[in-house]
Amino acid sequence: MNENVTWFKEAKYGMMIHWGLYSLLAGEYRGQSSSAYAEWIQSKFQIPNQEYEQLATAFNPLYFDAEEIVSLAKECGMNYLVVTTKHHDGFAMYHSQVDDYNIYDATPFKRDVLKELAEACQKYGVKLGIYYSQDLDWHEPNGGGYLSNHIETAGTTWDNSWDFTGEKDFDQCFRDKILPQIEEIMTNYGEIVTAWFDMPMTVSKEQSQLIYDTVKSLQPNCLINSRLGNGSYDYVSLGDNEIPDKKVAELAEVDYNSVDGFKPSPFNLYETAATMNDSWGFSYQDHNWKSPETIYTYKTHLNELGINYLLNVGLDGLGRIPMQSIINLKEVAKMETEKQ
Repeated sequence: MNENVTWFKEAKYGMMIHWGLYSLLAGEYRGQSSSAYAEWIQSKFQIPNQEYEQLATAFNPLYFDAEEIVSLAKECGMNYLVVTTKHHDGFAMYHSQVDDYNIYDATPFKRDVLKELAEACQKYGVKLGIYYSQDLDWHEPNGGGYLSNHIETAGTTWDNSWDFTGEKDFDQCFRDKILPQIEEIMTNYGEIVTAWFDMPMTVSKEQSQLIYDTVKSLQPNCLINSRLGNGSYDYVSLGDNEIPDKKVAELAEVDYNSVDGFKPSPFNLYETAATMNDSWGFSYQDHNWKSPETIYTYKTHLNELGINYLLNVGLDGLGRIPMQSIINLKEVAKMETEKQ
């Protein structure tokens, strides 16, 4: 049996980290505010890659401190991290050998933050998971999303239709970038306990299965979430910020095949990923912080239902967790201690 199944059931609480070039824009572009999701700003304003790439030359997050972040998570009772390794903008937040559009090769920072976080997790006894956008990639001419006619309220289109027109071939992007990057992440950073994929729209059933099999071949105990798509997964990622009122036993009866190819978790594992305000990426405009009382209530409720609470922090352009996030996380931890 997968060694991490029991661990996941007992983990209950984790930290998600959204961080990338979009963090420099912080939800603002040429005097306009992005949608609620600041990490979608390139799509929202259809920023050409030639311009968006220039953000990398200014990305020098001098205050990023992996140990400070992981020790905070540990202090606040969080048992695992899920770190964005590549979001929809296609920029890798680790030293990728597959594509030099990454934090090490394309920025003055020239540090592998995933490696630093992995080392900090090992030091503090916090498990490491990764987020990877396996379908959407706005930096690639053949990035996915183009088969969907749904307009995302966070942006304008799922795919990069402003830079790249004409016929697209996701198979090429999958073969040359997506799968090779997943392989290197799963090979070079020690134990990865969860693989958090997202937005399955163009990826085929065969490609989902290939990703699943590849991850398992390199990290046999890594648990894969349901947003990989096409029914290949170990645990169910519920909707963003979803706080269900049903018990897991009742959740298992839901027809998940009608929602992103979901079905009940084969190991009875569930997780809600949630924001502390509205955006996932850092935003200057977003001060709609959930109170510590609300976060504590949500966490308690979800855990009682057997659902893990994965709470996101959006690091700013300097690599810092916003002050209000820190204050609220510590207050939630204090409430936990007082209730014991």
